[in-house]
Amino acid sequence: MLTLVLDKLLELTGLASGWIFLADGQSDYVLAADCGLPPALLHLNRQPMRTGRCWCMDRYRDGKLNNAVNIMSCKRLEDAVAYRSGDTRGITHHATVPLRSGSRKVGVLNVAAPGKEKFSDEELALLQSVAFQIGGAVERMRLYSAEQRRADLFERLGNFSRSLRVATMSHAGSAALGEQAIALIAAQFEWKFAAIMERVGDDFIVRASHARGRVCIEPSQLRPEGAAWLRRIGEKWRLARASGKEAAAVVEQRNREQPPLSLAAIAAVHVPNSGLSLPWVIIVGDEEESGHADIENEALKALGEHFAVALDSVCLEANRRELARLDERNRIARDLHDSVCQMLFSLSMTAKGTESLLAPAGDGEERKTEAALLAVQDMQALSQQALKEMRELIMQLRPAGLETGLVAALSMYGDKLGLQIRSQLSGVREIPGLIEEALWRIGQEALNNVRKHAGVSAADVSLELEDNRAILRIADNGCGMGGAGERARQDSIGLASMRERTEALGGRFKAIGAGRKGTIVEAAIPLPAPNYSS
Repeated sequence: MLTLVLDKLLELTGLASGWIFLADGQSDYVLAADCGLPPALLHLNRQPMRTGRCWCMDRYRDGKLNNAVNIMSCKRLEDAVAYRSGDTRGITHHATVPLRSGSRKVGVLNVAAPGKEKFSDEELALLQSVAFQIGGAVERMRLYSAEQRRADLFERLGNFSRSLRVATMSHAGSAALGEQAIALIAAQFEWKFAAIMERVGDDFIVRASHARGRVCIEPSQLRPEGAAWLRRIGEKWRLARASGKEAAAVVEQRNREQPPLSLAAIAAVHVPNSGLSLPWVIIVGDEEESGHADIENEALKALGEHFAVALDSVCLEANRRELARLDERNRIARDLHDSVCQMLFSLSMTAKGTESLLAPAGDGEERKTEAALLAVQDMQALSQQALKEMRELIMQLRPAGLETGLVAALSMYGDKLGLQIRSQLSGVREIPGLIEEALWRIGQEALNNVRKHAGVSAADVSLELEDNRAILRIADNGCGMGGAGERARQDSIGLASMRERTEALGGRFKAIGAGRKGTIVEAAIPLPAPNYSS
């Protein structure tokens, strides 16, 4: 459109050359149209017109170009003469007119003719009138283009949201949901780079990313410079854009087989933190500056909100399943107490009563009575042992005592097992209920292993509460994990259970033991960052 308008303007005014620069004030200028340029400005695909500074654009940026300027010497033409770049066809000066729509400036219009060094007031008034019409047309086209871009982005956002909602039905964890979200972003949007990061303490873990359509789901820690920028903007703004060194510090080349990724700009949005244990960040970037940064920011914020809803759904579903498991364990505990425990208790009492009724009558009867008495005593001992283990099982199914604290509850549990517990607690902070119960189950299993297999009557229980994680250790001085094969076989299920509970919450589990030097069981689980505001 601008090329046609410029050609018609030159035809009506009898001028020889004209060109239009567009600049919205947020990025560098763009040569939008030209007509009749001299050869000195055409070489190398109009490179003199696409790069470098000139006096008209300097005045435009400084706010000093408000009306049509009668005559302005052209720095580009002077440079062409100085460097002998080609024929200028006698053009040395041009008139410059700002393009605007209302109060919004959109660029400049330049016109020139060989040997012309003065424009009349009538010519300037005509150019000013034409410039207003061009500016209005450019603004209308910009608004139309912006609405098209907004409609396209939000259509893609709707597809993303529907697919993400389906992904939440798979009961995946938050990390797996992040991986699925980045794959959907790569499929639905045109950004050359995107990444989803999870904040753990002061660090950011890249859960998944894609560059030029290739998705990488290998978690990695963000470089310190990038993490510092994300922490800084997270404390001030929900969304921020960056370019240059800041963008390079955040973007990491994950696929070494591809050429290096150079982004013109990136945008980072902090996902709304509505009850989630850890904050998340979504980052997108492109190799060229967007002409609709405000619209992309709007879409990116909406993208973060949709991801936050999906995360909430996953967390709520996980809590619902955990509550269902707790209800089922409580029901089983009640049923065991009301049925099996009562029968075992009755069996124990009956055996004890039968023992008192058996009395020796004669020599032959005495031997029979003694045999029956031994059998009844064995029955009583077995029933008492079964009753004790049943009560321990009920306690494991229905935890009690956590209201006094995890360390105190484990100490009480160890006392009931007949173990002498030496406890230690370092650090003070709140532990989410789900994490506290997981550590409680891990501690129970570890103490049960000490009582059954370690061959000692004492154990050490320690809990370290750091800013970003909780570390539970259960240690003994028993026979260690390198003992009999029977102990290793019996421990395998318990160790696997403890490891699964730890890793399900994003933690690390290890069990160390050698020979008769004892065993150390350690579970480290991440905690929400304290006093963090997104």
